[in-house]
Amino acid sequence: MATIPCENCSGQYPYTQLSQPLEISCMLLLIMLGKVFLDFFMLQVKQKKVEVSFMGYFCVSLALLDFILLMSISFIFYFEDFALWGVRFTKYHICLFTQIISLTYGILHYPVYLVAGLDYYMTIAQTSQFPKRGQRLLYVFAVVVIWISGFFCILKVPAIYEELEIWNRFSPYQCPLYASVQSYSVSCAMVLLIGMAVLACQKEVTTMLLSVRVVSFASQPVLMFSSVSNNNGTCFKWQLLTRLLICFLGTWAPFVLLQIIILFLGARIPAYMEMNVPWLYFINSFLIGVAYWCRRHDVELTEEMWSTDPFVSWKFCFMPFNNENTEPSDKPGRVIVIC
Repeated sequence: MATIPCENCSGQYPYTQLSQPLEISCMLLLIMLGKVFLDFFMLQVKQKKVEVSFMGYFCVSLALLDFILLMSISFIFYFEDFALWGVRFTKYHICLFTQIISLTYGILHYPVYLVAGLDYYMTIAQTSQFPKRGQRLLYVFAVVVIWISGFFCILKVPAIYEELEIWNRFSPYQCPLYASVQSYSVSCAMVLLIGMAVLACQKEVTTMLLSVRVVSFASQPVLMFSSVSNNNGTCFKWQLLTRLLICFLGTWAPFVLLQIIILFLGARIPAYMEMNVPWLYFINSFLIGVAYWCRRHDVELTEEMWSTDPFVSWKFCFMPFNNENTEPSDKPGRVIVIC
């Protein structure tokens, strides 16, 4: 029997194309599974005794939303093609839901960081006294408003909706995802500010790092640095900035290095991956340090600072230098930074 050439047959072509959404769905499912695990892991390993804050509530809401997205795409991936409440769901919706989440996450960086920064700026010096229950309700309300506003902008703004349709029309067998410009600009600004702060305090940071010692204080490991006590306002400003830098970089230095590498390589990470709980806690520590330095004249530097950061300890304990063979005035004082 002669073989009939198949010139216009498309029996194999649809099979090749249909396998691509399956691979994309598997990849998105695995990525979301890893992200959800990382989110809840960070929520579990953080310090338990911390003050309530807007960023803390937003991190919990983000972890829950990621979990909901994971359950949704897992359900669709398992049943493949089904109808629910009169709506037909296919593997196409795995990509669509992820795109909507990416677009929403991508536009929330500025408002979330602005609200968190104002929260710390107002509460760091205890200028506003709210009852605990009222403060929690205010944070919950702010988180709900931000999420509703974000989804409303994505689903109701015609330009964004048209862009989403164009993506899916010209890439039906791919899943183009949005990379946030806001996150990229925030990362650039943070790296720039940290670099400028390190250069401004280069001498103080070098002196303190060369004198560091690990000791035990109140059954806790602490770092002891040499520090010259000076009541001058300008000197105090730079000394405080140095201590805040050491506390911040002592915890988040690997994350800062990672941001520098990402910016140097020009990598664009999809927004649904980029906004995660570790990243938010990194921003949270940065905002706390900035708020404390901005309100340095309104906050007394006591032995125990406020406890808002789940990962960085910003507590300073001061001990005068004591040496029988040397007068105290000839030697610098000691500052203990509890890490």
